[in-house]
Amino acid sequence: MYDVARPVTGNALEETGRIPVLPAENQPRRPAAPSGPDYAAIQASPEFVSLRRRFRGFVFPMSFAFFAWYMTYVLLAAYAHDFMSRKVFGQVNVAILLGLGQFASTAVITWLYLRYARRQLDPRVAELRARAGLAEEKRR
Repeated sequence: MYDVARPVTGNALEETGRIPVLPAENQPRRPAAPSGPDYAAIQASPEFVSLRRRFRGFVFPMSFAFFAWYMTYVLLAAYAHDFMSRKVFGQVNVAILLGLGQFASTAVITWLYLRYARRQLDPRVAELRARAGLAEEKRR
């Protein structure tokens, strides 16, 4: 089963008997060369600030509008039973239509955001990437 004659060692240094070489304290350390774009400078650039403003200009109002629409649905369901149970046609009532409207509005908002991003955000992101020296990523 187990080999009892062999001692178990804690790490590879104990097996080799060598101590890793550490730099001498009197030797100056060279700073590492930058290995990529300067993200702090990119974030502080006016182009990035403008891009972020455009993004927020769409996302915040749309999020607020959807949240208001959702809370209206929830409050109607909680407090306006007579209105929500009103039959529209057959067994379909107002609550079912408004509930389906939640799904439909989610799809519409997603479509609007994709359209907005494609037209307003993506070209500016491409400009920022080109200025930073980053290659355009391949889309899958």
